[in-house]
Amino acid sequence: MDGFCDQCGMAPTETTTSAPDVPAQAAPIHSAPRPAPVGANGEAVTSGNGDSARGLPPTPSGPSGAVVSRPVATSGSRRSLRGRSGSKGSGHSGRLSGRSGTSARGMLGAGMVQVPFVATRDPSSAIMRRPEVPEDERYCGACQQPVGRSRDGRAGRTEGFCRSCGTRFSFTPKLNPGDRVQGQYEVLGCLAHGGLGWIYLARDRNVDDRWVVLKGLLNTGDLEAYQGAAAERSFLAGVEHPNIVKIYNFVRHPDPVSGMDTGHIVMEYVGGKSLKELLVERRKEGSGDALPLEQVIAYALEVLRALGYLHNKGLLFCDFKPDNVIQSEEQIKLIDLGGVRRIDDQISPVYATPGYRVPEAELRDPGPTIAADLYTVGRSMAVLSFPFSFVREHPHTIPPRHTVPLLEEHESYDRFLRRATDPTMGNRFQDANEMAEQLTGVLREVLAHQDGQPRPATSNQFTGENFTAGADSVSTGRVDWLLELPDPGEAVAALPVPLPNPADPAADQFDDFLDMPPADLAQTLRLQAAATPEIQLLHVWALIANGDLAEAGRHLHEIADEQREANQPTDWRLAWYWALYTLREGQFTDARHRFDALYNYLPGEAAPKLGLAIASELEGQNAASYYDAVWTTDHTYVSAGFGLARIHLSANGDRSQAVRVLDTVPQFSIFFIPAQMAAINARVLDTGPGRPGVTVEDIIDAGARLERLGLQSEAHSRLGVRVLTSALTWLSEGGQPPPDAVLLDDAFTETGVRARLENAFRDLARFAPNERGAYELIDKANAVRPRTLT
Repeated sequence: MDGFCDQCGMAPTETTTSAPDVPAQAAPIHSAPRPAPVGANGEAVTSGNGDSARGLPPTPSGPSGAVVSRPVATSGSRRSLRGRSGSKGSGHSGRLSGRSGTSARGMLGAGMVQVPFVATRDPSSAIMRRPEVPEDERYCGACQQPVGRSRDGRAGRTEGFCRSCGTRFSFTPKLNPGDRVQGQYEVLGCLAHGGLGWIYLARDRNVDDRWVVLKGLLNTGDLEAYQGAAAERSFLAGVEHPNIVKIYNFVRHPDPVSGMDTGHIVMEYVGGKSLKELLVERRKEGSGDALPLEQVIAYALEVLRALGYLHNKGLLFCDFKPDNVIQSEEQIKLIDLGGVRRIDDQISPVYATPGYRVPEAELRDPGPTIAADLYTVGRSMAVLSFPFSFVREHPHTIPPRHTVPLLEEHESYDRFLRRATDPTMGNRFQDANEMAEQLTGVLREVLAHQDGQPRPATSNQFTGENFTAGADSVSTGRVDWLLELPDPGEAVAALPVPLPNPADPAADQFDDFLDMPPADLAQTLRLQAAATPEIQLLHVWALIANGDLAEAGRHLHEIADEQREANQPTDWRLAWYWALYTLREGQFTDARHRFDALYNYLPGEAAPKLGLAIASELEGQNAASYYDAVWTTDHTYVSAGFGLARIHLSANGDRSQAVRVLDTVPQFSIFFIPAQMAAINARVLDTGPGRPGVTVEDIIDAGARLERLGLQSEAHSRLGVRVLTSALTWLSEGGQPPPDAVLLDDAFTETGVRARLENAFRDLARFAPNERGAYELIDKANAVRPRTLT
C-alpha cells in the first residue's frame, strides 16, 4: 500500500507493482562451509548452541558494556626497515590511521571514496500533502495487534479502541499547521509517521525562525510523569557529534482530542535524503539493485564513528537502519534518537525493526548491547549493497556467498558481513572502532581490486614482513626458486608478528628483540627471570621460528591457562601463534583452517590472508586469490607478489602474468632488484611439457632486463648463463632471431651466443666454492665455445 515490498522493504524496480526480482532460496539457508574454529589451546571452539563458532573466542564485555580487550599499537619506526612505516602510539582511539589517496568531499569514505553529492532539500517541500498512516502499518501500541483495518468494504478507522485489549489508538496528526507548541514552535505540517507518532516540521520563532523537527515522546496527562520522562531523556541534549542530529529541547502540548499532554523532542531539521531513499531512487533510475559497494562502506564508516561516540557515552542507538541515516550535501547524520537508551537500562522499551533486529531480541535475553548495535550496521550494509529478502527468507542471516555475485567477487567483504551479523552475539564485533578499523581495510582492498591501484596502510595489529620469502634465493641468482614451494620455516619467520600491548613494560624493547635472529632471541628470552606477557608471546614466536616446537607448544598452553585462571578474555594472538606452530610443524591442512578462522576474525588485515595463502599453497590448494588480494592492496608485502608470480608459472605456465606481477614491485623497495632478477628467470624458465615454450621475445626481454640491472656479481653471471643457455636451446631447435638482433651486447646468432656463454661460464667459475666446481664450469665453457681453427 505504501509502494514498498513487504518482504525486502524496497520499491519496485519499474513503475509496476511487481515484487523485486530476488532469487528464491529453495534449499535450507546455510552459510558456506567453514573450517573448524581454533581456540587459544589449539582445540576446536564451539558456540553455546553446539554450532561451530567463528574460529576465535568471543571478546566479553565489561560491567559497563565496554569491550575488554588488549590495547593495540601502530608499528614502530624500526620495523619500517623491514616492513611498514609508522609511528608508535595507541591505535585504539578510533582514528582511521594510515589513510591514503585523494581526499574526497567531507569525511565520507575515509578520504578514499567520492560519494555523489546530495542537495539539501527545501524543508517546505518535505511536508506531506495528505498525512495518513497506511492501514497495514496500524497496530495497537499496547498489544501490537492490528487495528484500524478495513472490514466489509468499509475503510479502517483512524481513531478508536483496540478490539483485543481496549487501548485507545489514534493515527491522526495531533498538531496542525499554525499550532504553536509551548508558544515557541510554529507547526508547518507533517513530515512522516514514526514508531512514537507523527513527526512535524516547525519553525522556532524564538531563535531566528530556524527549521526544527518535533517528534512524539510520550502521551500522558500526568505532569509529574512527563517531567520524569523528560528528565530521563534529557541526556540526549548532551549528545554533540557531527554525524548525529542535534536535540534542542523537550516540550509538551495538549492533545486536541483527549486533552492529555503530548510530549515532543525538538531537534534540528536535516535536509537531504535517507539511505533508503537513495537506494530506491537508484532502483527506479535503473542504475542497479544496490548502491555501489564503496559508497555503502563509506556510509558505514561514518555511522560507526557516530555509534562509537554514543557507546563511549554509555548509550545505545538500538534501532539503526537505512531509514535513520540522511545524507545532506557532504555529510550524513543519524536522525532518529527515539530508541536511544542507556547501556545499563534494562527497563525501557526497546524499538527494533524486523530484518535488522538481532536474533537474541526474540528471546528477550539479554537486552540491547553494543554488539547488537553493530549487528544492525552489518545488516544495513547487506541490504544496501545487494538485493535479498532480508525480512522473510533471511531475517537473521546473510545469503550463501555463491548466490550473491558481489560476495563472490569480494571475499573479505563477505567475511566482514558474516562476522558483523553472526547469530552468536559473542562472535560479532564488540567495539565500533574495531569494526571500523577492519572495514577500512576491506575498503582498501575493494578499491584496489576495482582500479588496480594499491591502497597501503599501517596495520594497528601486525608488524610488516620480517623478510621476503624467495628474495634470498633470487639474490644468489638461483633459477629454480619460482617453481619451489615456500619453506615452512622461512615462511613462519617472514610472516608479520602481532604487535604488543603498549602498556606492557617490555613493549619498548619489541623492535630490538625482533632485530635478533630467532635462535638468539629464544636463548635471550629463555634467560629472562620475570617475563612479562609480551615477552612470553615473543618467546613463543622465537621458538616456533627456530623450530623448537615442543617448548613452544608447552608455553602456549601455559599462557592460555594463566589467562583462563585470571578470568581474562582469550587473546586472539594465541590463535595466530597456534597457526604458525602448525605451519612450522608441516600440518598444512590444520594451519590453513587456523589462518582461515583468523581471516574471519580480522577480515581487513593482510597478515591472515598471507598466512592462509602460504598454508593453502603448501597443502596443494588454490592460493592465488589470497596472494592477489594482499598484493593488489599493498605492494609492501612482497612475499605475496612472489607467491602470486610463482603460482602463475607453476599452475598455468604463464610467464607474462608472472612478469607483470614482479614488475609491480616498487622501484624504491629493497626487493626491486630481486624482483627484476626473478622476472629474468621467469622469462626463460622452462615450465614443462605441454606449456608454452620460450619465445624470442622472452629471450630478448630477459637479456635487456639483465643489462639494465648492471649487476657485477655471481648473480649476474648465473643469470647470464641462464639467458644464454635458453637462447642456445631455442636456436638449436630452429629458431630464427630478427636480423641484427643483439643479446647481451653480442650478436644474437649461434656464434655470438656461444661466445658470450663461454665467457659467462668462465666468470661464474671464479665464484665456485671449490676447485672441483671451478673445473666443472670451465669444462662447460669449453663445451659451448664456438668452433674455431685454434
